Amino acid sequence: MTKPTSSAPSQRMLRVGEQVRAAITQVLQRGEVRDDLLEKTVISVSEVRMSTDLKVATAYVTPLGVADHDIVIAALNRHAKYIRGRIAGQLRQMKYMPEVRFRDDTSFDNYKKIDELLRSPEVQRDLNSDETKDQK
Repeated sequence: MTKPTSSAPSQRMLRVGEQVRAAITQVLQRGEVRDDLLEKTVISVSEVRMSTDLKVATAYVTPLGVADHDIVIAALNRHAKYIRGRIAGQLRQMKYMPEVRFRDDTSFDNYKKIDELLRSPEVQRDLNSDETKDQK
C-alpha cells in the first residue's frame, strides 16, 4: 500500500521551519552578517518553508523601507552559507543542517491588493445594496 501524498506540510516540517525562522531572525537582528546593505536594512522573516526531507529551508523575507527588494534578497543569498553556519548552533538536534534560500515575500502585496479591491466603489456599492435588502 502506498502512503497518501498531501501537499500540506507535516507538523514536523512546520515545527522545524519555525525553529529555522527564529534562528535566522536572531542572526539578522544581532547584525552578525557583515554587509553594509543588510546592516542598515530592517528585514522581516515572515515564514520558512522546509522541504519534505528537511534539507532545504526557503525563507520568505520582507526588507522594510527598501524600494528594490531584489538587491536585499540577492545579498541574503550571497551570505546564505554564512547564515547557515551561524544558525547551526541553535539547530543542533537536526541530523542535517538545511541549505538556506531567501525569497521575497509577496503576501503583503497580495493583502494590499485585496484591501484595495474591498474598498473600491463597485464593491462598496454591492455591499451597501446587500445591506438594504437585508433590512427590508
